[in-house]
Amino acid sequence: MSLDAIDRRILAALQKSGRMSNAELSDQVNLSPSACHRRVQRLEADGYIRDYVALLDARKMRVPTTVFVEITLQGQTDEVLDAFEKAVARIPDVLECHLMAGAADYILKIVAENTDDFARIHRQHLSRLPGVAQMQSSFALRTVFKTTALPV
Repeated sequence: MSLDAIDRRILAALQKSGRMSNAELSDQVNLSPSACHRRVQRLEADGYIRDYVALLDARKMRVPTTVFVEITLQGQTDEVLDAFEKAVARIPDVLECHLMAGAADYILKIVAENTDDFARIHRQHLSRLPGVAQMQSSFALRTVFKTTALPV
């Protein structure tokens, strides 16, 4: 299925406010409520809309520190990659894990209370990840821009 202009307006609106009612959404995209509802259902069924979530405030949740960790593995066999990915997925403080092209094999986005908390995460979790040859951590000083919205 290809997206038309109305589908794109629906997706853009829902990315900004996923809790708006169908009536509000239909007004915003200039469509009848029933037609809007059918389109949203189709976008969900076709996988364009994966889920609806609440975005939490990291400061209020007491994890304001963001750390990016570059990881280089000892090798890149399927077994090494699979073992690493399964282990890292079990660390609750890791928000994202990306397989990379370039110097590092993976980059992780981790949240922590502070540097002491990150030291705990490193000691209890990161240092025990299988197949790791090298790790480099970089602390974000300030978030300049952050969004979860994809361009539509």
